[in-house]
Amino acid sequence: MTVEAPIRFPCSGCGAQMVFDAESQQMKCTYCGQLAPIDLPEEYEEPVEYELDFSDENDEALRDWGTEQQVIKCESCGAETLIPVQQTALTCAFCGSPKVLPQGSDDSIRPESIIPFHITKEKANELFLKWKKKKWFVPNAFKRQHTHSNVTGIYVPFWTFDAQTHSDYEAEVGTHHYRTETRTRTVDGKTETYEEQVRYTVWHSTSGSYSQFFNDVLIPASSRHDGRIIERFDDFSLEDLLPYKPEFLSGFVAERYNVSLRDGWSEARYRIDQALESRIKSKIGGDEIRNLEIDTGYYDRTYKHILLPLWNATYTFKNKTYHYMVNGETGSVSGKVPRSGWKITFFILFCAAIAAGIIWYLNLS
Repeated sequence: MTVEAPIRFPCSGCGAQMVFDAESQQMKCTYCGQLAPIDLPEEYEEPVEYELDFSDENDEALRDWGTEQQVIKCESCGAETLIPVQQTALTCAFCGSPKVLPQGSDDSIRPESIIPFHITKEKANELFLKWKKKKWFVPNAFKRQHTHSNVTGIYVPFWTFDAQTHSDYEAEVGTHHYRTETRTRTVDGKTETYEEQVRYTVWHSTSGSYSQFFNDVLIPASSRHDGRIIERFDDFSLEDLLPYKPEFLSGFVAERYNVSLRDGWSEARYRIDQALESRIKSKIGGDEIRNLEIDTGYYDRTYKHILLPLWNATYTFKNKTYHYMVNGETGSVSGKVPRSGWKITFFILFCAAIAAGIIWYLNLS
């Protein structure tokens, strides 16, 4: 039995359900095809940055999504998604399992901003077919196969963090120098002397300070996805963020974040610290650095909860399931493909043969 979704955004012409249309960037009637623009603030310039306050997740004022939402949890894979309270989910958007259970109303921070889908479902599948043909070391049968994918449009939650940093550092810097030393060696029973350039390192202490502003450090707020896949989507244009409107979600699935604001900031701070260490080392210079100590203060910390569009898809090849995703804004593809064992083996043997040939040639010289 088919369960129809509730009419949340009725068409003014026929009263049928309207969904967001990625191609026109408007609401489109699923029955008569009528288009209707989404009403956005005329003076909207950029998303609001909220002062980082971990108690915000308990603030009722920040949990209004514009339409009453319910959490649906999959018993098979554990994924949690958000749908309108009257809508019934028949299958999981991630693994396709029919074992989905309502969990009650959502109590998470609503999104501040959103990048709507610009890539249609048909275009996403087309981009995947082109992408897979360019992959190396995949079976020829896979390249020729017209792969059918189960594709779902999902708004994936992310945190973004801003922070002004000021770091004081101290370290020892090593500079390489060279001197000529006379050595002896025995060749064919005879002792001979020769000169050799020997490297040595001169160390000195250094200290200083470094300030850097970090803007929109992007942290996935979902742990349900393969990190190696989702981390490759660094091509979102965050300057294209629009204010969150529930109309953008019509026809798609919104995933509930399961990485808390506090945990999101911890990950952002780790990435900031890694970047600071790299930039401070570059500032210090020298040939070697040891005993580097950095003391960093973080100021004017702000955050946003945003939704970014991804086409989530699975396909089957030789009874094995593979997963890929398509950036719903740019069309970039990231995912897993089957591998050809004989192609990989041939490539390794080919490289080994080239290396052996080079060694043989050098020995003849």
